[in-house]
Amino acid sequence: MADALRVPFSVLQSSPSPSPLFKPRLCPLTPLRRRLHLKPSPLLLPLFSSSFPSFPRQPLHCSSSSMPLQLSSLSQDSLLFSRAYWVTKTVIAWNVDVGEGSCYLYASKVAALSVTDNGIQGHDLEIKLEEDSSGLPPNVTHFFFPIFCIMKYWSSIATSAACRWSVSVVIEKFPHIRDYRAFKLPPTLDAKNLVKCQLAVTEFNSRGKCSNVTGLQLPGILDELFSYDGPLGALYSAEAVSLYLWAPTAQAVDAHIYKDPVVGSPLEIIPLEETNGVWSTKGPKSWEGCYYVYEVSVYHPSTLHIEKCYANDPHARGLSADGRRTLFVDLDADDIKPEGWNELADMKRDIPSFSDISLYELHIRDFSANDETVSRDFRGGYMAFALQDSAGILHLKKLSEAGITHVHLLPTFQFAAVDDERKNWKYVDSMILEKLPPDSAEQQAQITAIKDDDAYNWGYNPVLWGVPKGSYASNPNGPCRIIEFRKMIQGLAHIGLRVVLDVVYNHLHANGPFDKDSVLDKIVPGYYLRRNTDGFIENSTCVNNTASEHYMVERLIIDDLLSWAINYKVDGFRFDLMGHIMKRTMVKAKDALCSLTKERDGVDGSRIYLYGEGWDFGEVAKNGRGINASQFNIGGTGIGSFNDRIRDAMLGGSPFGHPLQQGFVTGLLLEPNGHDHGTKDDEKAMLASAKDHIQVGMAANLRDFVLTDFEGKERKGSEVLSFGGTPVGYALCPTETVNYVSAHDNETLFDIISLKTPVEISVEDRCRMNHFATSVIALTQGIPFFHAGDEMLRSKSLDRDSYNSGDWFNRLDFMYNSNNWGVGLPPKEKNEHSWPLIQPRLANPSFKPQRSHILEAVENFTNVLRIRYSSPLFRLRTENAIQERVRFHNTGPSWVPGIIVISIEDGNEGVPGLSQLDPIFSYIVVVFNACPTEASFSSPTLQGRTLQLHPIQVKSSDETVKKSSYDASSGCFTVPARTTSVFVESRKA
Repeated sequence: MADALRVPFSVLQSSPSPSPLFKPRLCPLTPLRRRLHLKPSPLLLPLFSSSFPSFPRQPLHCSSSSMPLQLSSLSQDSLLFSRAYWVTKTVIAWNVDVGEGSCYLYASKVAALSVTDNGIQGHDLEIKLEEDSSGLPPNVTHFFFPIFCIMKYWSSIATSAACRWSVSVVIEKFPHIRDYRAFKLPPTLDAKNLVKCQLAVTEFNSRGKCSNVTGLQLPGILDELFSYDGPLGALYSAEAVSLYLWAPTAQAVDAHIYKDPVVGSPLEIIPLEETNGVWSTKGPKSWEGCYYVYEVSVYHPSTLHIEKCYANDPHARGLSADGRRTLFVDLDADDIKPEGWNELADMKRDIPSFSDISLYELHIRDFSANDETVSRDFRGGYMAFALQDSAGILHLKKLSEAGITHVHLLPTFQFAAVDDERKNWKYVDSMILEKLPPDSAEQQAQITAIKDDDAYNWGYNPVLWGVPKGSYASNPNGPCRIIEFRKMIQGLAHIGLRVVLDVVYNHLHANGPFDKDSVLDKIVPGYYLRRNTDGFIENSTCVNNTASEHYMVERLIIDDLLSWAINYKVDGFRFDLMGHIMKRTMVKAKDALCSLTKERDGVDGSRIYLYGEGWDFGEVAKNGRGINASQFNIGGTGIGSFNDRIRDAMLGGSPFGHPLQQGFVTGLLLEPNGHDHGTKDDEKAMLASAKDHIQVGMAANLRDFVLTDFEGKERKGSEVLSFGGTPVGYALCPTETVNYVSAHDNETLFDIISLKTPVEISVEDRCRMNHFATSVIALTQGIPFFHAGDEMLRSKSLDRDSYNSGDWFNRLDFMYNSNNWGVGLPPKEKNEHSWPLIQPRLANPSFKPQRSHILEAVENFTNVLRIRYSSPLFRLRTENAIQERVRFHNTGPSWVPGIIVISIEDGNEGVPGLSQLDPIFSYIVVVFNACPTEASFSSPTLQGRTLQLHPIQVKSSDETVKKSSYDASSGCFTVPARTTSVFVESRKA
């Protein structure tokens, strides 16, 4: 999703309020009913009995806005705000100074509270709150409680549930309200029933006049009273099917059972019974293969009413088309397992260490939507990966054989914005588009006209996290999507590729009681979504931020990850906007996954790799909601994060800067493009600083790696500062760094090179820069990450955000005939401001690569991957190994501009000092020459060695790299323009 790969517009705002890009429809609220009320003394008022009375079902009402409202005086709309927090059973936090006044808590079972000049009317309960002058207790701002994490309840016998542990952790529950005042509640209060009501607190001044009214945020009290680690979702035994739903604020829950996936009346409506916030029922085995929907009667703060919400199961493992209903499906049933499924874990390619991983990011539809070697029924879906001889599969085999270990799939869960049923998709006539000029605006106009009705979207708009997306399946109903997803995993494993899923736990597509794509906010309104201090949903991730700091949100995330790992044998997870998730959640997830075993769970959890976007912004920035999983916080966990420093240093600027700002790879200083970068001295300093940033990245972006910077000073990686003044190095081990230069966000590598380089250079030069950039990533320490098509000069016709640009702008051609350059001006919405720069480039035929360029790029890419895997020295496993073996040359103030030189030393068996890791090579030197001309570099420390050009480069068809040379007597390396040359010292036979 959004990152420094793709950051939403709201990141650029200083205010934490919702992004103006997402404005919910405003509706007038239906006037609330007022009720007569007698007001006995609050302390003597009888509390709710344990037998809570039934609640009337209210008609649906129009949802109110989730945008903060500006009120000049008290009104009914004051209740739309939730500025007070019920943080523990006996404490409410509110940022008011009562002074000589007083505060009261009000509750209404039927949501009849109304605001009058005299305060609140229509309540069933009124309690005076006493201010605690000592403030909020430590167990509120730093909340201690035991966490019980259950691995899995996959059946009534709960075979995997044997793995259960309890740890005591410190949770910063509410750091953003640490200065609020504390108000005490009676300890005898029946809080468990009270949370089912409409609630409000009021402030009265010393004259008894009501001066402030607001609703309550409940996550604190819900976590304290209802944290739960038992079974959730549908559980299957030999005789029955059981349902469990966590909904502590619900007043009633029914399960509607259907035979048909889409239409028809329910076969039966089953009321669920509640035990401590969990609603459950048991039904017959015949429910398997049927569908169900929950009807939840619950107070919803967005409407101020008791609503009947119809929702899928948050722990759904199957769905009907477009998530209309939840499928009863036992994922452990043999009839939905492909042949050989249970043995798949033993068939997978062995990855000895996470340092041996190389990632290839791919969108499911991109892979085959335009591949004519795939049958039409399978194009754009899961089954295209189950083939063995399509053009796409043959290409993946080539990459796998060269060294790619993991395919990172963009979102594959049930997401919104693409209809699951193919019959509803709209198409453009590609034959017509092919005939249009390369710089025409007509292509994007036609694509944009159907963009919300076609088959394409990246999928960063989650509806349900735990079910495969239906639009990628041959049939979105029944278990088809489950079977085909498993066949996809199996097919990739057969060609030596493990699978990473892109998971989006930081936000949800919808909220409220009525939206068809809203699920969690219907089940427990106000709990799953993070809210600001006014009580409105935070939208810094784009929309509907989730709150992993809440216990049951964290529980749902971990349950979901375990399901994907066990039921689909997934090998890794990439966390979208990981910085918006708490570090504690990430560590718990890693520990839970790591505990999985082949014997018990069918997978080896120790081989599951986690990484994500550690950007630190929005309401979570600087640990605003607890210690979040940002780049600077995640160190030491073994969880990886994307290194945007090396990307920006290589390409220039950032995705949000001027598009012509150049970097180390794109010609800064050495090949000016006409953009004003300042004086020549400024450019020299920028280039030197970029080189230091890249070098830190090449050393796995380690916090404590020591190098000599361009000023000649020895600095740790954390002491090398970015252009914004933040440390460049932050990782504590190599596998915590994911190095990349391009991803699905922003322009492709070839496109950004074509945009930033001088218009007069040749397409051959741009192709060589493309390969040069990927070679830097391939030969760094840490984990390399490549965007699908980097190796084929992929273009999106300079589209900077192709999330909804259709198959047309996202095409991949595994026949290598086209890289998709010049297929029209990119969509206006995200690119119009750059059209004046883009149009002349697309119109110029000299910019478009030919088939020969693409084939050369593919060979060069696979060769550099083979070089990476030719020696373990390129994949060092520890910080200490990198500190001891990796050295940078061409450093200090006398450095030769445009050249990076790195050496990696191995030990010799039986000789004191470094241990021997590589049986073939004892010493490696890599020279990266970004200059537009041949360059030489000499170093006395590299004299007298027996270095030779790597055998893979000697045997390649790249005649340019073969011109590289090394002179032992002078220690001089000569490397052609825009070339990466690898020199190795072989061990004597």
